[in-house]
Amino acid sequence: LTVLNAGRRYLKAEDLSGKVFVTSGLGGMSGAQAKAAVIAGCVGIIAEVDEAALLKRHKQGWLMEISNNLDHCIARLREARKNKIALSLGYHGNVVDLWERLVHELDTTGELLVDLGSDQTSCHNPFNGGYYPVQLSFEEGKQLLSSNPGKFRTLVQESLKRHVAAINKLADKGMFFWDYGNAFLLEAQRAGADVAKKGANKTEFRYPSYVQHIMG
Repeated sequence: LTVLNAGRRYLKAEDLSGKVFVTSGLGGMSGAQAKAAVIAGCVGIIAEVDEAALLKRHKQGWLMEISNNLDHCIARLREARKNKIALSLGYHGNVVDLWERLVHELDTTGELLVDLGSDQTSCHNPFNGGYYPVQLSFEEGKQLLSSNPGKFRTLVQESLKRHVAAINKLADKGMFFWDYGNAFLLEAQRAGADVAKKGANKTEFRYPSYVQHIMG
């Protein structure tokens, strides 16, 4: 319902075939995003750093494909988008790399390859394994979290700034991004990312919340 309503509200579209939804997280509550994309009829690319979560969703049948190769992900995205095929593709990697690759495609080809975007990393708990920084692999991140949590926190905040910078570039060209109630925008703001709503008070963000703006 969130994906369908986002399409209705922000794309003015009842039919999401050929539309692309990019997000992250295939764990507990976030695992349904892959299934939702296919039910809604769109192309869903969902990033996840933990291979175990990807394999679980694939085994369930909620995730149609898995790839750890961004070239392959972009090729499959283009193919499914062109042919209006419903697809749920799990990218085994950091979502920041995926967002930055989409910015690269925009910069080099002029194509905006994503229509809708969100995030379901566990940003209510970002410094204890809920969000892994793009600068490290998943295993490296786990080791650093154990050995030097202060450094891990710094890298998470740097990663959040890169995360938002890429989203902002795509949103400026017409992608519609929303907060999925996971404290992503709040933690990004605390990290110093550009998420404030221009001309509004400090508690308002430039992107909407799914609760008030989409489901409400």
